[in-house]
Amino acid sequence: MNIRTANDASGMRKGKAWYLVQCKPRQDERAEENLDRQGYEYFRPLCRRERLVRGTLQVQSESLFPGYLFIRLAADANWAPLRSTRGVSRLVGFGGMPLSIADELIAELQRRVQPAPQPVLQPGDRVCITTGSFAELDAIFLAMDGEERVVLLMSLLHREHRLSLPLDSIRKY
Repeated sequence: MNIRTANDASGMRKGKAWYLVQCKPRQDERAEENLDRQGYEYFRPLCRRERLVRGTLQVQSESLFPGYLFIRLAADANWAPLRSTRGVSRLVGFGGMPLSIADELIAELQRRVQPAPQPVLQPGDRVCITTGSFAELDAIFLAMDGEERVVLLMSLLHREHRLSLPLDSIRKY
């Protein structure tokens, strides 16, 4: 069965388009390195995360979509080398045909990816709670509570209260 997408109908057949590549388990970086060596245009969105490693808080880069990356190819390009690229499992498609991804979506992802890591929190830093019942309220960072939680000091009803929240539910001022 031949599937014809809107991109094919509009003349994208001769131009380049973005496609989704599924990587082998935990081999995103390996696939990225090998695609780079072969001269492919690719995009693997990264995000920065604070993690507690051996008792110290460190900022690490992780794939925004673990196990996947995007590659830009012409529809008439030779796709055979992708099958033997280390770290690459397959091109994601439907009915045996790879489906292209809108350029606007990739452009938006590239725009939104954080270029620099967020600063590591220090005791006494002012933070804003971004989610939950305390959203948009200010607090003071006290300490980490495990890998993914923080202890905050918050003033409510003229009293100071300690609360523990997920790390991703706060942002530093």
